[in-house]
Parts: sequence; C-alpha cells; structure tokens
Amino acid sequence: MIDLNADLGEGFDRWSLTDDEALLSVVSSANVACGYHAGDPATMRRVCTLAAERGVTIGAHVSYRDLAGFGRRAMDVPADELAAEVAYQIGALQVFARAAGAAVAYVKPHGALYNRTVHDAEQAAAVIEGIRLADPALPVLGLPGSQLLAAAGRSGSTGIPEAFADRAYTPAGTLVSRREAGALVTDPDAVTARSVDLARDHEVTAIDGTRIAMSARSLCLHGDTPGAARLARWIRDALETAGVQVKAFA
Repeated sequence: MIDLNADLGEGFDRWSLTDDEALLSVVSSANVACGYHAGDPATMRRVCTLAAERGVTIGAHVSYRDLAGFGRRAMDVPADELAAEVAYQIGALQVFARAAGAAVAYVKPHGALYNRTVHDAEQAAAVIEGIRLADPALPVLGLPGSQLLAAAGRSGSTGIPEAFADRAYTPAGTLVSRREAGALVTDPDAVTARSVDLARDHEVTAIDGTRIAMSARSLCLHGDTPGAARLARWIRDALETAGVQVKAFA
C-alpha cells in the first residue's frame, strides 16, 4: 500500500500551472500551495473544496516566501521567522479546509525549503517548530534520512518518508539538482516503472544506474511535470496492476 500525492493549487489569480481537477480524480493526497511559492486565497479555497468532494486528503505545501522564483531559489531565513511563516501558511489553509468540511492532515515543504531541510538541521528544526505551532499532531513528508525527518522524531512529531516518481536520484539517495541534466524524469514508461519499483520493491535506480534502497510511505508526482494528470493515471493503474493499493497515509 502506498500514498500517491501531487502538488496542487500552484497558480495565482488568472495564472494556473497545475491541472487540479484532473489530478484530484487520481491522487490520494493533495499538497496544496499556501500562497508563498504559488496559490492565492481563491485557489486554496477551490482546491480544498474539490479535494473534500473527492475524498482526497489535504496537505499544506509550505515554502520560502518566493512567488517570483516559485519557491525554488535558495534563501537564508532566520529560524524564528521561518517557523512563524510555516505556521502562518498552515493556518491559512486550515481555514479553507475546515470550510470545505475537511482538515489539513499533513505538511510538506516545497522546493528549495524541502531540499534545504535534507541537510540543514537548523532550518529543519524551524519547519518542525512551525508545524507544531499550527498543530502538534500534523505529520510531515520528507526525504528518507533527511534532517527534517530526524527533527520530527526528536520533537515527537510523525515523519513520513517520501519518494519521487518523476525526479532523478543520486547514488546517495538525494534528489539530483534541477540545474543538472536528467533531474526530471518525463518518459511515461520510466515514471511508471520507477513507481512500481519504489512501492513494491522499495528500490530505485539512481542516475548513474546503481540500485539504491528507498523505503517510502508516499509517492510524489509534481503537478507541474509535463502531462502530470496523464502520468498520475498511468502511475495509479501500474501500481494497482502490480498489486499495490493506493491509499492516503493520513
């Protein structure tokens, strides 16, 4: 059994990057942008309503405050400020989730913040502090072996290991930088095969061809990956054909 999550609500005003309705018909969990890297109040409300109608679990996709860079630029934010901004984003999404008759059930950092918390213990601890300010019961999605999941464990929070269907891995089990060639996996056959490997065999092929262990409870497909909605359907079909049940972890 594995959760299938996707990044949703990544738009702003009239601009939209993700096919929210199509993805919500496939995924089991929705990482909803909270306004710092993408998203606005109307978009957040709409996605929460659609997710609740379809029985999709809602998660807060928190980020550095970086609309212009889509949250993918490295930033140095003081720990106390970052904790407050994480709590602020979760609180904003909680309003719209409750109004839709649902709840925010987990948190996932986005982009540069996600990557920073793999190695940076201080920033990881600040993210966990922000989550606990909003709701100490909220679990957090993160890379296996990351400082983020370690900080969650130290604080008494629940850390959920996550893998990526559409991103390349280094032999060390970290994500290949988006600045490098081959960082994004877009071939449908490769994406579906990797998804089954991750869910059933708990392994993935790194960018150099080596096989590495990768135990995860949730599998992510980026909403801004080209053809994401079709890929999500192919992933889910491949998983179910392989005997893997797709179900939200939260």
